[in-house]
Amino acid sequence: MQRRLFPRHPALLPLALAAATTLALAGCGGGSSGAPEAGSSSGGGGDSPVAVTLITKDSINPFWIAMQNGAKQASESNNVKLTIAAGKEDGDEAGQVEAIEAAVTRGDQGILITPNGPGINTAIKNARDQGLFVIALDTPPEPADTVDITFATDNFAAGEAVGKWTAAQLDGKKATIALLDAFNDKVISVDYNRDQGFLTGMGIDVKDKTKNGDEDKTGKYTGGKGGDYEIVCNEPTQGGQTGGKSAMEACLAKSTDIDTVYTLNEPAAAGAADALKAGGKPSGVIIVSVDGGCQGVENVQKGVIGATSQQYPLKMAQLGVEAIAKIARGGEKPAVTPGLDFYDTGVALVTDKKVDGLDSIDSAEGLNLCWGEK
Repeated sequence: MQRRLFPRHPALLPLALAAATTLALAGCGGGSSGAPEAGSSSGGGGDSPVAVTLITKDSINPFWIAMQNGAKQASESNNVKLTIAAGKEDGDEAGQVEAIEAAVTRGDQGILITPNGPGINTAIKNARDQGLFVIALDTPPEPADTVDITFATDNFAAGEAVGKWTAAQLDGKKATIALLDAFNDKVISVDYNRDQGFLTGMGIDVKDKTKNGDEDKTGKYTGGKGGDYEIVCNEPTQGGQTGGKSAMEACLAKSTDIDTVYTLNEPAAAGAADALKAGGKPSGVIIVSVDGGCQGVENVQKGVIGATSQQYPLKMAQLGVEAIAKIARGGEKPAVTPGLDFYDTGVALVTDKKVDGLDSIDSAEGLNLCWGEK
């Protein structure tokens, strides 16, 4: 597995940053932020600032705060005037549409966005029609060509890695599975790619890889030593700890035999762990996730999460800022990773229970790479 490493970064903005806050940062032509394999601009900045808006899903989740921090660092070294905006919460499409329209009105040259759903597609099209270069980060839109390019984790591969790890841990035992997803009222690629990747890694036929929940609810998994499985639930979490707890409670109401829990992200995993503990479930329940944030990796160390797939949001943002700065100054547009419809920013499986034949790093290394939160 290819893994791209990059240096740690300074402390992030406080979590109290209000979701609708915007922050303008005039470029100061500082040193490089050190993002690897960027295909980036040559740094130093050009004759005049380039105006870019970063629009994240919210400003509460540490993942999006890390992304904001990465964009700020890259802006300083590329003479970019950065505006940061966000939805009020994960799934807030209207808030993102407002931020897109504001960027167009300001005359920005480009937008970086983590799409909250298909409801923003028309606004993105309008921005591109006005000459803005639009890059998606983390979450490829539907369809992918809604934006000029996406910098993201291979979310299917991320889910597949934790699925393979889970199958190995089960050691042939029956898997009674809870799937804690993002939404049940909209379709986003991150949601189905991670869910379907997990099941594929387990060796469960997912039928349509772009649809959650159409797989057989019982059958055989073929990963690891293979065995029987039962899928108890697909519950939405909205990607948060509170949502993860309520989703897990809903699943436990259907079956107290659940011993395998897939979660969309680590806040949802923490909420699931809270619900399991409150419900008197033993500590042996397998919880896996995707993110690789510092708190999530610490939960791997503590045994709360068995394995997680680590993403690199700072790198996504750095590459996005550098790309727009380069294009605005007459440079070439970035290219997608061969065989994919996006630029793959890398992923690494983090676990302290290594599985033979499955590439991984331990939690100590994961903490050295996690998002610059420490």
